[in-house]
Amino acid sequence: MSVTTQGLELKVRQQAVKSAVELLSSMRFAISLLVVLAIASIVGTVLTQDDPYPNYVNQFGPFWADIFRSLSLYTVYSAWWFMTILGFLVVSVSLCVIRNAPKMLADMRSWKDKVREGSLRAFHHKGEFALERGTREQTAATLGKVASRMGYRFVKRETEGATLIAAKRGALTKIGYIFAHLAIVIICIGGLLDSNLPIKFQMWLFDKTPIRSNTVINDIPPEHRLSVSNPTFRGYAWVPEGQYVSTAILNQPDGSLIQDLPFSIQLNKFIVDYYSTGMPKLFASDIVVIDHKTGQRIPARIEVNEPFEYDGVSIYQSSFQDGGSQMSMTAWPMSGASAKSFPFGGTVGNSAPLAVPAGQTVPGVDGQTIEFADFRAINVENISTGSGATDARGVAHRSLKEAFDERLGSGAKSSRPLDLHNVGPSVQYKVRDKDGQAREYNNYMLPVDVGGGDRMFLAGMREKPDDPFRYLRIPADAAGTPKEWMMLRAAFEDPALRAEAAKRFAARSVPVSNRELEQHLEDSAGRVLMLFAGLNAPQTGAGRASGGFEAVAAFIDKSVPKDQQEKAASLLLRMLEGATWDLWQLAREQAGEPDVKPDANAARFVQDSINAISDSFLYGSPVYLQLDSFKQVQASVFQLTRAPGKKVVYLGSLLLVLGIFSMFYVRERRLWFWLKDRKGPNGESRGVDVIMAMSTARRTLDFEKEFVRTRDAIGRALGAAPQTGATDPTSDAGGTDRTR
Repeated sequence: MSVTTQGLELKVRQQAVKSAVELLSSMRFAISLLVVLAIASIVGTVLTQDDPYPNYVNQFGPFWADIFRSLSLYTVYSAWWFMTILGFLVVSVSLCVIRNAPKMLADMRSWKDKVREGSLRAFHHKGEFALERGTREQTAATLGKVASRMGYRFVKRETEGATLIAAKRGALTKIGYIFAHLAIVIICIGGLLDSNLPIKFQMWLFDKTPIRSNTVINDIPPEHRLSVSNPTFRGYAWVPEGQYVSTAILNQPDGSLIQDLPFSIQLNKFIVDYYSTGMPKLFASDIVVIDHKTGQRIPARIEVNEPFEYDGVSIYQSSFQDGGSQMSMTAWPMSGASAKSFPFGGTVGNSAPLAVPAGQTVPGVDGQTIEFADFRAINVENISTGSGATDARGVAHRSLKEAFDERLGSGAKSSRPLDLHNVGPSVQYKVRDKDGQAREYNNYMLPVDVGGGDRMFLAGMREKPDDPFRYLRIPADAAGTPKEWMMLRAAFEDPALRAEAAKRFAARSVPVSNRELEQHLEDSAGRVLMLFAGLNAPQTGAGRASGGFEAVAAFIDKSVPKDQQEKAASLLLRMLEGATWDLWQLAREQAGEPDVKPDANAARFVQDSINAISDSFLYGSPVYLQLDSFKQVQASVFQLTRAPGKKVVYLGSLLLVLGIFSMFYVRERRLWFWLKDRKGPNGESRGVDVIMAMSTARRTLDFEKEFVRTRDAIGRALGAAPQTGATDPTSDAGGTDRTR
């Protein structure tokens, strides 16, 4: 504490005990503990707490994830070392208050009326007045009125033939010190009450253990459940629309505990509204709380920052998720010479085997399982393609002013143009093979305009949860479906169609009858189509056949001299584009559709299809699942808390505010007047001598000015000016006030 007064002393003979108490009750020790707790709290704020351990392994890797777990950084606020430091802080500040509060209270009540004339003359802030008229009693009455008018309380003493008036103001600043320190203790106690410590005690005393497997909540045995009378907890409940729950899930580092509730929560309707950017503007839940004892049904609405409290449990709107939406989809084969699709469906949160209808064969579907993870009905994306000229590397040319404008001004602005649109629903799922390996996919239901009039089906893929989605862009046909592209993809794997497409391309590319040149061009076109289709190509490191541009590039690098590779690549790409056009027409004829007239849109479709087929070799799924329709079911995620320490923390916060306000804005000031009759040679009275002294606990420039104002006010009230030679505090900041 900054107040260096000696309070209660520990009367023991052991020097070690006295030293330990001195250390624990010292201000340096308490500040050190506060610094450590502040650093730990920063770690607990930055690092997500109480997540499943595999999430940390994915984020930090096995090595650092294990080190952080050994330091309990995933559960900072319930870690043993955090609780130990918090306990020592409570003990330290409590000892500090116990040792010093009695002395501070006694000092606050004291008038310091044992001061003598010599002591007052030693004060730095003093003034002397010589009154020619009036008696000591009259002068004392005048000074008392002036002190009261200034807000001072005072006492008057007669001593040694003189009158002493001791006044004080702002003594409550001592209460501020006590309140501020008590507030720290109370807030820490409230934090301990609402911490994980009571749950840890139950786990130690009653053999409660977290459950580590997925099972039906009603079938979970008592050793994994906490009773309704649990004094404190903080858990989550996931409630789909039209359903109810009567338990909360308490996440633990190695599993979960089940907290039984004294009521059930039924979700009638989930309401969500969005900003134009796609961010949620409002999400609320219309619920019914069903009391287990009385059966009473209490309707309520819960919004963000507007919880509902019942039976000591506060229900907060935490977030929202999909509650089991039903998907109706079309599965398009991504390999093989058949483009025949088949229906497929599932429910978010469940999995379904990828079964092919009888009589149809799709390569690579054996043992594959689809796990539906999430569904989003609204996806607001920035589909702007940007503006400004770019160089060959795709780098935009910007002026110096544009570069400065991007970095200066409002942090909310951006130099990139925004063109926000709702691109429609999307479904997220995993394709897991028979070995347990999975890839995650995110497919949009509707084709998206990616600029220039191109409409694409976006099919995202990622191999790891932390990776961003990489999108396969499947061009949409005139009907807004991927059917045309799927037919063309299948045609690439049909040897007869490839041969016929190469023959047609050669026939229309040779202007005059030249059978030898035509045959050579036909062979070259057939070879390019075969390479691009990934047939007779070497296996890559991932165990798949290379195809697309990768296979063509490998062929050029292996077969063509370095100085001719650029020319050969240009020739092969033109050959590929021309042969693909004929292959597309053949696929349409086989499907009973008329040929497409050559125009800019058709040419662009062929180019986009070639790019998509090349990228499809990296897609990694035997089928592309196109979302056709859905039945959305929303679910609310509630945070349920029972926090008995909340009111304790509120009390501590109130004391802290009062204490800090008292310490910083209430200043203790003391004022003394020494009144003594001035006698003549024959003992007759010749007036009254007045000595004024003033002190404060904190010397500031404002106090210097206040003393001058007080001295001048006293002089005006007495009708006398301060005697010359008295110290002017504004000319010298030195000196020490002394009282005894």
